[in-house]
Amino acid sequence: MDYKLELVIVPVSDVDRAKAFYTEQLGFALDVDTTPVEGFRVVQLTPPGSACSVTIGTGITDAAPGSYRGTHLVVSNLEVARAELVGRGVEVSDIRHFDREQGEWRPGVDPARSDYGSFADFRDPDGNSWVLQEVGHGEGEAGG
Repeated sequence: MDYKLELVIVPVSDVDRAKAFYTEQLGFALDVDTTPVEGFRVVQLTPPGSACSVTIGTGITDAAPGSYRGTHLVVSNLEVARAELVGRGVEVSDIRHFDREQGEWRPGVDPARSDYGSFADFRDPDGNSWVLQEVGHGEGEAGG
């Protein structure tokens, strides 16, 4: 039996502000924006290349806006992804990696560019947090 993660609900206080952030600044595709009845709005958005979408809206969750934490967005080149988001006005943390030999976090990408080894973080306007994580560095990239 397959269990496929296809949708995650992200609680927000202002649906239009969040929709603009996720589409214009993060580059997520807008799949659905519907209000079938008053007080219930569903806005479904999908990150580029992802099989899983996120939904924001009204009347869909009782979770507090900003309480969503740490979902990872996997990218093949963290430096390029971070620069792209910063260029779109997203406040993204500096890149860091965990030095296994020293047992501590260090600045910059993992020197070996190991899968799952380099990270950067950002938050949406409500404070929901996301993690960019590098996997497959150089795969399918020109000059990679």
